[in-house]
Amino acid sequence: MTDKITLEPLSEEIYPKLLAINRDDISEDFVESVERIIEISEFGKENDLIGFTFAVKYEEKYIGIILMGEALVDESEPLEMQKEPFYRIVGFIIDKAYRKSGIGGYVLEETISRIYSSFGKRPIALGCHKDNIAAEKFYLNHGFIKTEYMSENDFYFFRFQ
Repeated sequence: MTDKITLEPLSEEIYPKLLAINRDDISEDFVESVERIIEISEFGKENDLIGFTFAVKYEEKYIGIILMGEALVDESEPLEMQKEPFYRIVGFIIDKAYRKSGIGGYVLEETISRIYSSFGKRPIALGCHKDNIAAEKFYLNHGFIKTEYMSENDFYFFRFQ
């Protein structure tokens, strides 16, 4: 199955195809919209932040998007994030028809591998909505640690290499 998955750098030509990703079962309170992930990705490029935004393609269909890059940190975030540079998973969406198939896990681990290879190893942080139990389980299964730190309705999760 993983030989059918391609991670492509984000480009304007594929924006309309990414907007067709079916995630109607996931609230935007849980995960940013595709549009918002694209906006944040553009901000990162304009400000020379390191990281990647990949369009996830399965066979010939675009089924997801992931944005992971250099974390901008402010004093309101956990002390762990203020001590050393971090990467942050800003957004990660897989079309609902392709979830629970191993694709998301492959995409996450491949993105981490490419980030580490290109920019060096750093801890990774993300926010997960307190009621998004499926995502919480996913990240715990991939080596992230849930903390008690919250930002609005999101718990912080960390992965230390």
